[in-house]
Amino acid sequence: MYSAPPLQKSFFEKHYIRAMKYFVSLTLSCITLVSFAQRGDLPQELKPFYHGVASGDPLPHNVILWTRVTPDNFTPSDSIQVNWRICTDTAMTQLVNSGTYYTNELKDFTVKIDAGNLSANTCYYYDFYALGSYSVRGRTRTVPVGDVDSVRFAVVSCSNYESGYFNVYRLIHDRNDIDVVLHLGDYIYEYEQGGYVMGRPHEPAHEVIVLDDYRTRYSHYRLDDDLRDLHQQYPFITIWDDHESANNAHENGAENHTPGLEGTWADRKQNARQAYFEWMPVRENNQEPHRLYRHFSFGNLIKLCMLDTRLEGRSEQVATNSPDIDSPSRTLLGAVQYDWLVNQLDTSSTQWNILGQQVMMAPLEWLGTPLNADQWDGYAYERDQLYNDILVRGINNIVVLTGDIHTSWANDLPLAGYDPGSGANSLGVEFVVTSVTTPGVAVGAGTSGVIQAANPHMKWIDLTQHGYMVLDVNKTRVQGEWYFVDDIIVPSFNESLGNVFYTNDGDNRLSITSLISARDGTDCHLAPPLPIAVTHIAEEQTHTFIGLYPNPAQTEVLLQIHSTKALTTEVMLLGVDGRTLRSFQLPLAQGLNYLRMEVNDLAAGVYAIQLMNAETSTTKLFVKE
Repeated sequence: MYSAPPLQKSFFEKHYIRAMKYFVSLTLSCITLVSFAQRGDLPQELKPFYHGVASGDPLPHNVILWTRVTPDNFTPSDSIQVNWRICTDTAMTQLVNSGTYYTNELKDFTVKIDAGNLSANTCYYYDFYALGSYSVRGRTRTVPVGDVDSVRFAVVSCSNYESGYFNVYRLIHDRNDIDVVLHLGDYIYEYEQGGYVMGRPHEPAHEVIVLDDYRTRYSHYRLDDDLRDLHQQYPFITIWDDHESANNAHENGAENHTPGLEGTWADRKQNARQAYFEWMPVRENNQEPHRLYRHFSFGNLIKLCMLDTRLEGRSEQVATNSPDIDSPSRTLLGAVQYDWLVNQLDTSSTQWNILGQQVMMAPLEWLGTPLNADQWDGYAYERDQLYNDILVRGINNIVVLTGDIHTSWANDLPLAGYDPGSGANSLGVEFVVTSVTTPGVAVGAGTSGVIQAANPHMKWIDLTQHGYMVLDVNKTRVQGEWYFVDDIIVPSFNESLGNVFYTNDGDNRLSITSLISARDGTDCHLAPPLPIAVTHIAEEQTHTFIGLYPNPAQTEVLLQIHSTKALTTEVMLLGVDGRTLRSFQLPLAQGLNYLRMEVNDLAAGVYAIQLMNAETSTTKLFVKE
């Protein structure tokens, strides 16, 4: 990310930290309860698919379908049968493909299907069935082939749950005029609780390090109603940045990772990758299971290359004044990914070559010195090599999409002899999207103008607003439109247009315009908000177990519990023989509750945690190692 955690936290402490009155922390005997309500209560109609559905990585004849099942009672050896189907109508009568999948706790009860036998450029609806209930129906779309007139993306980045409400996701959901959501990274944040925005604390409360930490954090995010609803309606194409693992990550470590105290970086990186592939609708590479960089073709119009500038091959960052900053040995992509990228561009036959990636490619300097060595400026030799390979091969119409720095920028990519007036000697253009919620850095008035004066290839900068970008691509131009939300501290769905820039076919430079693009989105109806059939309403429970981590456990367990109302319930820890080992009364808030229970005093074996009141009894089994 753009700024290190100490700078970011001091900014928040000055401007955003609220007193921690929004949650109740009760310490009992070996128990900690943290309760808070989501903006939208968790609909019981979603049971047992509380995290909704998602789709991603669309191809002409395939798309990834995703969900997660939350069983009421299970043991670690249980396997749950999940049926899936994909149709061309919302009533789910025009069946195209279907199948059966088995999930279990080793997969965190997630389900991921690569659904095939589909037609290109077609709208589809899909759902899942398990434990006697259907999931909500999702909407997705395959990519076009052949001669393509236009494609329309929503581009987002940097969504810190604690920093604010996901109003951006709701606004994109309501547009109904885009084909795919591109998420450029920092989908989650690994930080511990900081108390930034009232009612939006992270879970788990500590920094996420081990596999179950990452799983809990993804589960926590995906219970947000705005994110869940956006996934339901649009396919995503995503790439990770650093916070999916740890701040300022590189191939062999991270600024926010302390070896020894937090284990090895190799283990933490593997934990982060596993949870990402479990919880995100991305297609996995069977030959290279660690690899996320990949490409997508939208007919003859676009080749989209999604790059991994974090974990695949990045050399450790150096200081901006380091004598090693321009060393030929330093790499951002790694040799294998670099060669892959050059080959993808060299063999491209599409009109536009778009790179989805994390860190700013255009130089950002002050008096000839880079301001941020975490960006491509810290790897200038490799950037120069990439520019040269593009020039030598005659590759045209390069468009770079960037996230990471929580601000908005419209940049030319200058070569030697660049003319800021005419845009001559620009390799291509770069659209930098701001954050969904994460703050940037505190700056004074006029800072944008000072930066532009020192970097004349930067045509527009906004350092304060949050929002998203619509990228509209057709045969004559690529246009980026920045939309800003009025507020993220409270639910608010007002937006304003920030600016509009475009590049014409063959220009390789940006121009400004006041004209926005338009698309009639009525050809693909929104998926209905409820499952096709609901069989469990009559047996509505006042509380439901959403997750239990880790399982098996060693020292403590963390339970995600949803309650439909505020009430006091009895919590019992039971042995395998049914004996009650602990019992106490505990208040649950309406919404999500998190229960931490120490188990280090238990002998190895199988145990149950039971929640009981006058209306509901729910049990969850776990193993103590």
